[in-house]
Amino acid sequence: MPDSMQADLTEQISMMRRIDRATLRGVCEEFLGELEGSGLTFPGGIERALKIMDGHISAGATNRLRRMVGQNPDADPWERIAGMDGDLLKKVLDEESIEVGAVMLSKLPVSKAAELLARLPGDKARRIAYAVSLTGAVQPDTVQRIGQSLASQLDAQPPRAFDADPVERIGAILNFSPAVTREDVLKGLEEADAMFAEEVRKAIFTFTNIPARIDPRDIPKVIRGVPQTILVTALAAAKGAAQPAADFILANMSQRMAATLREEIIGLGKVREKVGEEAMSAIVSAIREREAAGEIVLIAAEE
Repeated sequence: MPDSMQADLTEQISMMRRIDRATLRGVCEEFLGELEGSGLTFPGGIERALKIMDGHISAGATNRLRRMVGQNPDADPWERIAGMDGDLLKKVLDEESIEVGAVMLSKLPVSKAAELLARLPGDKARRIAYAVSLTGAVQPDTVQRIGQSLASQLDAQPPRAFDADPVERIGAILNFSPAVTREDVLKGLEEADAMFAEEVRKAIFTFTNIPARIDPRDIPKVIRGVPQTILVTALAAAKGAAQPAADFILANMSQRMAATLREEIIGLGKVREKVGEEAMSAIVSAIREREAAGEIVLIAAEE
């Protein structure tokens, strides 16, 4: 509630004394009548409305509405900031001073502030956390001005044509490309931009990365739901650089199941390269699905 409503409510409570049962019952019945008479409710605030309309209106219309609200001096800029994308807010924390970062984290919902703090380098995270302890004397109008400045800065960001950044996009494409194509593209990227190529390599997750990026205890979750024919084909096709991944999978499941799979691998014989890569890609897809569902967490790629 706005400060004025909070003050009115507190003042009203301070003047109330004993309420008899009949009055209390009457108030409750009136309240229930209001609830039962409600057909629809809509969220308050432009950010909540934009969230409902996400995907139904253009990015240009969204930005225009945000700018219109930003021109209203009575609007709360922090409501808009709290509803913005985490990557945009992270960019602000990277570029702004420690003091502004401390004010911003103090005004954001705790869960979102914690998420952003965890994404900062350790030294900067510690400095901002300490600066939060010094914000007690900051005046409300100062906080409001900081919020308006940040909101204007964020609203001025041009609309993005793609949700993911270039590293994520090319990494996702190369995840499912044939190994020969993937290495050829990475070699070309290294010649053109070694730093970008290194970031792409970290974003790539293929069958060969399984031992380094998957917790051994998560292997049963990974293979659950993968058709056994696909699993056998992938393991049988895993030769050379992919062999450690196959050994890792077999070593971290029940001995009985591993023995059964080994027998089927021997019986299957040689697997065509294309068929084997498709089977290994299916296992990678299963891993990504488990990660997206929150069932597993990938170990961070080494620097």
